[in-house]
Amino acid sequence: MRLHRNLVFTVIDSLHAIFNEQEYADKVVQKALKKDSRWGARDRKFVAETIYEIVRWKRLYNEIAGTKDHYTRDNLWKLFAVWAVLRGIELPEWKYFTETPVRRIKGKFDELQSQRAIAQSIPDWMDDLGIKELGEEVWSKEIKAQNIPASAILRVNTLRGTKQQLQSLLAKDDIATQPIKGYPYALELDERKNVFTTAAFKSGLFEMQDASSQLVAEFLEVAPGMRVVDTCAGAGGKTLHIAALMENKGSIIATDIYGGKLMELKKRAKRAGAFNITTKKIESTKTIKKLYNTADRVLIDAPCSGLGVLKRNPDSKWKLQPEFFENIKQVQAEILDRYSKIVKTGGKVVYATCSIFPSENQQQVEFFLANNPNFKLVKDNKILASESGYDGFYMALLERVE
Repeated sequence: MRLHRNLVFTVIDSLHAIFNEQEYADKVVQKALKKDSRWGARDRKFVAETIYEIVRWKRLYNEIAGTKDHYTRDNLWKLFAVWAVLRGIELPEWKYFTETPVRRIKGKFDELQSQRAIAQSIPDWMDDLGIKELGEEVWSKEIKAQNIPASAILRVNTLRGTKQQLQSLLAKDDIATQPIKGYPYALELDERKNVFTTAAFKSGLFEMQDASSQLVAEFLEVAPGMRVVDTCAGAGGKTLHIAALMENKGSIIATDIYGGKLMELKKRAKRAGAFNITTKKIESTKTIKKLYNTADRVLIDAPCSGLGVLKRNPDSKWKLQPEFFENIKQVQAEILDRYSKIVKTGGKVVYATCSIFPSENQQQVEFFLANNPNFKLVKDNKILASESGYDGFYMALLERVE
């Protein structure tokens, strides 16, 4: 591979924004890809993947480069050099690489593999917590799996067409996909490509949604004609799936504390042809109380640590702090207790997170059931990236009884 100066400079500028200005990696990458309209697919792929990889392995590269967690421009070049050397990429004769110790980089990499927190590039506190929550053997497998970049997965929108129709339409744009066994609405891209400019996307035939995430709407056991409330809808990935499963019959109320996300949901719903969705911003506890005892089904896709989706959000492990982890568990308990009251007697609730830690998942459900004898656990599903190959998730189906 030959390195091109303008592409590498874009990577360095982007790393500066992420590490020093605390910008989110996905937003930085989006901005970087718009920098030069002359770039082809290969150029764009290099920029995006290189940024994400250096963010993912920040701690490991920092230890190898000896940059002491200081991300000056010179040190960012050193991190880039480590990335290139470890991938067998020949460094050009640029001034930034004149003193790159190639043999020492390779030797230091081998030396650090016995220290899991450094080798898997995570904070020490997260490594300690992972062992406490999952045990050393499971945690070691899981964090290794979370460092494998996420696959690009589509969810076919059955309001607009079938999986086979979507595959055929994408093939016309030279985008090859494969179905995934056990995931009835999922297609996996053979290689990452920009699917958002395709006719299939503009026609609302699909949404980008990880395979594990696609299981949540199905878990809710919805049916056409029901009244469903999605309490933490966000931009509506799961809301739209619920609408498709309900065949646009019945009603869905999508709530969230962020009005901007609900505006995005409205746009996505229009493109998807989902016409049974009403959005409602949560202004206060009164907004939720007005919904008490009104729904056949309630989805609580609770805020969480996000430790099940590090493979697609590698910068989150550097932004997450121990105190946030402790605080979010209290928030989860409050949300589950309050929002569960929306469901009617005989109705069902799904509590879901994109976390893999029991204290955010099974233990929250156990605590809730101990304090709410009018609910029972129907079933739950614990998904680990190390077992599924996709995002880590948890979902529990609860039924409100007499």
